[in-house]
Amino acid sequence: MLPGSIGGAVGQLTGALATALRERRQTVRALADCSLLADLLDAEPGIDALSYYPYLLAWELTRLPAEKAVVPVVLLDTFEDTGDRTHRDLERLLQRIVWLMPNAFFIVTGRSRLQWADPALQGQLDYTGPTAWPGLAQQAVLGPRPASTPGNGRQVLIGDFSPQDCDDYLARRLVRDDQPLISAEMRAVIADRSHGLPLYLDLAVLRFLELRRAGYTPTPADFDADFPALITRTLADLTPDERHILRSVSLLDAFDLGLATATAGLPHQAAAARLAERPFVRENPYALWPYHLHALIRSTLRTADDATDDRWTDADWQAAAERALAALGQQWRAAPGPGRRLLVGCLRQGLALARDHRLALGWLTDAAYAYTDDYVWEPLPLPARTETDDEPTTPADALAELLSTLARRQHEHRAQTADRLTAILDTGLLPAELTEMALYYRAKAHRDLGQSAASRDGMRQVADGGGRLAPDATRGLAHLARAAGDFPTALATAQTLGWPGRGQRVLGDIHFAHGNMAQAATAYTAARTEAERHGNTGEQAIAQAHLALTYAFADPARATREIALAEQLLAGLDQRATTLTAQIAALARDAGTPGPDVDDRAALLRTEITTAGITAVALLLELALTLHHTVRGDDAAVRSDIARLEELTHSGDCAYYTNIAHLMADLSLTGPSLARWLDEEQATRRRWRDLVTIRRIRLDTPR
Repeated sequence: MLPGSIGGAVGQLTGALATALRERRQTVRALADCSLLADLLDAEPGIDALSYYPYLLAWELTRLPAEKAVVPVVLLDTFEDTGDRTHRDLERLLQRIVWLMPNAFFIVTGRSRLQWADPALQGQLDYTGPTAWPGLAQQAVLGPRPASTPGNGRQVLIGDFSPQDCDDYLARRLVRDDQPLISAEMRAVIADRSHGLPLYLDLAVLRFLELRRAGYTPTPADFDADFPALITRTLADLTPDERHILRSVSLLDAFDLGLATATAGLPHQAAAARLAERPFVRENPYALWPYHLHALIRSTLRTADDATDDRWTDADWQAAAERALAALGQQWRAAPGPGRRLLVGCLRQGLALARDHRLALGWLTDAAYAYTDDYVWEPLPLPARTETDDEPTTPADALAELLSTLARRQHEHRAQTADRLTAILDTGLLPAELTEMALYYRAKAHRDLGQSAASRDGMRQVADGGGRLAPDATRGLAHLARAAGDFPTALATAQTLGWPGRGQRVLGDIHFAHGNMAQAATAYTAARTEAERHGNTGEQAIAQAHLALTYAFADPARATREIALAEQLLAGLDQRATTLTAQIAALARDAGTPGPDVDDRAALLRTEITTAGITAVALLLELALTLHHTVRGDDAAVRSDIARLEELTHSGDCAYYTNIAHLMADLSLTGPSLARWLDEEQATRRRWRDLVTIRRIRLDTPR
């Protein structure tokens, strides 16, 4: 009714004003410097002309003496009531008022952001684009902005009150005898539940009053619930497509326009773009997916949607979940390059969808292998399951637990890793391809624990299966052959591995055990180069750490540079064993130097290695200490080193480390060696002994 009402009054208002001004020539002369006055007087009375009259008020404000100057504050509330975004006639009039009064402070509130800075609106409104409205062109932000900051006119989302704001509002909203009617404990519960949303606070106040009118004393437990009205009011002025998009994206932690449109199954992005402008959709332009729903809107939409007229059925929700999972997979597969960040993001969202809606794994299997291939091991935290049962009940549950276990193994004892993987395998929920993954990493955990028989059984099972991890399992068998001292078998196997089985790294391990540091360095360098060529940062770090260890024994000066590169490659990765190897390399580089520093650092490393439960790294530490104490000529310490090596290899696995310690210290073996060296034992002894001699010469250490 507003345009009609205005039209009825315009003639009287503008006619009276024009008559008064024409009759009062003195006033006209006084206003002669008002540049638009003549045009306004000559204009035909109408709504369009009326919308220019605020210019007169703005002009009059500028004429006030300084001691009487004022800044009018004009509130345009519920701005969405100006009409839809197709017909902007009333919005044009209101915008013109704001434009003509730059010396007034306008507060425009509503459900949608103002679009006046959008150049695409040229022709629909008078003043558009970022030049006309530089403040509105900036990203909408939460909360106030300091007045001293340039561009202070930007839009502010009021959806997230701070806990203090919520408490203050609730305390002032209902008062009796100057005291808050809602108790502090109850206010804290309501504020926490609201996630800062003002509408929720209003609804909670109404519920509080309703309970009191019914003669009931409200308790905090009465507000541990969702308000269906929150959703009905949120959906009230959305188009059907926008409602459809909103329900669809509530399944996602975050989204972009393409993902939202695909999840909704719509052929165009227009509805998603309009929805993204709503205040309950938050935007972070630096995130992988820039948009996410307000937390309370998202949670309430899923639990209270039954109260709406166009509510979804269970089948609708299930279909949307299937579309969302497929859209995530399509985004991951279509990404150019490795896209590690996108991979992890898609895995997190995809696993949660598949788990909560009991969906088939599909592309998640390939993504799981892509996640493990790079040896990076970012954590994959998922939202808590809604069911009370913590045990896996679906393949997605089991896969989420599997990947979480593989990431956690970098921070826990390998025995815990083996137990977790055994529990996952016992569920029988994993498909064959992923069962192979669990078997392989359990076999790796057994190997790290020094349980070679169990490790060999698992590696053999995976290798014989011929699946994706067969080359890795074959490499594991080569490591186990080396652990048994069967170097000819290990060498023969390594020569068949190639890049898929990381054959160059295995060759480096074999040459290192023989004290042939030149060939070991060549092999590790080749392994690092292969990894770089394939874009595998995790494998690069592993090869580089072992290369640094090799130079730490053979060439301390060169080792410093290689250790620095290893640390650089490890930055941002979560590889516990490799990090420990790089730290042992730094220790071995300093072997033979005077003072207690090396022994003190070794004690700290020994504690960390024991906590991790990685026997292979513990052997390297004791070997580095043997070099240190041999160069120093500390026979008692060398005997202690050898005793610890014997304790670590009492099962017979990796017993050749004890042999190496004897060879390095030029001691006779206490019994026959079980190691089958690639050449004569004396040749291996000479190479290890030469490392000690060269180190003494460099340090000028007496024998």
